[in-house]
Amino acid sequence: MEEILTRWLGQTAAIRTDLIAAFGLAVSLCVSIHVLLRKRVVGAAMAWIGLVWLSPVFGTALYLTFGINRVERRARKLKRRPSLQYDETPQAPAAVPEAYAPLDRAVRAITGLPMVAGTGITVFRNGDEAYPAMLAAIQQARRSVALSSFIFLDDEIGQTFIAALKEAVDRGCEVRVILDGIGSGYFFPAAWRRLRRLGVPAGLFMHSVLPWRMPFLNLRTHKKLLILDGCIAFTGGVNISDGNRVERKPSFPIRDTHFRIEGPVVEQLAQAFIVDWAFVSGEELEGAAWLPPLAPAGDITARVVTSGPDADIEKIATVVLQAIACARRSIRLTTPYFLPNDIIVGALCLAATRGIEVDVVIPRRSDHRIVDWATRAHIDPLLESGVRIWLDEPPFDHSKALSIDREWCFIGSANWDSRSFRLNFELNVEVYDAALARRLDTFIQGKCETRLTQADLAARSHPVRLRDAAVRLLLPYL
Repeated sequence: MEEILTRWLGQTAAIRTDLIAAFGLAVSLCVSIHVLLRKRVVGAAMAWIGLVWLSPVFGTALYLTFGINRVERRARKLKRRPSLQYDETPQAPAAVPEAYAPLDRAVRAITGLPMVAGTGITVFRNGDEAYPAMLAAIQQARRSVALSSFIFLDDEIGQTFIAALKEAVDRGCEVRVILDGIGSGYFFPAAWRRLRRLGVPAGLFMHSVLPWRMPFLNLRTHKKLLILDGCIAFTGGVNISDGNRVERKPSFPIRDTHFRIEGPVVEQLAQAFIVDWAFVSGEELEGAAWLPPLAPAGDITARVVTSGPDADIEKIATVVLQAIACARRSIRLTTPYFLPNDIIVGALCLAATRGIEVDVVIPRRSDHRIVDWATRAHIDPLLESGVRIWLDEPPFDHSKALSIDREWCFIGSANWDSRSFRLNFELNVEVYDAALARRLDTFIQGKCETRLTQADLAARSHPVRLRDAAVRLLLPYL
């Protein structure tokens, strides 16, 4: 009897093992098929397939949690609604200089948006200049206030903005606020809770404690937008926190650059916010309070470029590649984080080898040490090709700007890394204006303080170089 029982248990265990193996094989095969059909990046596809075959249960769980872009389907559904179609705006295309006609044609094809004339742009440095102008504009708004920020803290300046938004609600303005679900507080978004308590309509972008509903590090809204009455907008790099008020000497000062934009192009900025708000809340914003007729406010031509892991995937990166390819004399950029993919690195290298001046300004020390380490391991091909890389001395500067030939410039929220170019929802503004391009070019040149050379990289100790190279493997997620 004991022998029979032992044999039966052995057969049962063998059957169980076979079933588990069959289940693992089926799961690995299904996930592999999904990866092959969905993943565009070869390296990522190979990594996911290798993981699910090496560990079917663990690999599948990770893929279901972090590997599937659930935002893409919803975002595309929203953008198909006629009221949110960008290419149905009544703006007339503006003329651009003949030398930039190919770039204009390419970006029009990428974005589906026309270049718009009649734009006015004002530049602000740091929160010290930007915040008073933004608060004054909120106080003057009479019909609508739209605000979106990656970081919105419940500190002194944050509470000042919250009070201004509450006053706008009290005087009858339609107010909508979007805060990122991680940047503004992760599990405890204090500013969002205060806004809600005061009756200010506010939404959290991709916020959930459930990992299958919110991949914790990816798919963030990194946009900084403030739109008043549908006719005045602010955008750039400035978040809402006391650290941006440099003149008050915070413990970690953050320098930055922000822009006030007026004219017909504000409609494109408003449309970007409308799509985001519909995604966050399901509410569609319509009517003259959000999209009024707009008169010219200057002589600049501009166009909005949005990017994100949905129907807009890699649009900002593609525009950057087009601009680099069209450069004739100079390419100058400043960014707080510099970890572009190999395609953009190659484009910059090719530009330098064909005799174009290429200057890249990065912080000596950013607010993310790991990114600094990875950058040192990433830039050797650029230095070999003649790209000049400069270290901006502290305090940390969060500005992002690109100037081409001192005639064309690209401003907004996107950093030069894979997170901004592929994983985050970003907004930049393409500007054809020699005066602004020269101003930004001069600003960037003024930050070329200390040149980083191949000798500097070679002087790192072996353990440091090993650390930097290891961290660089995380490039797609830094």
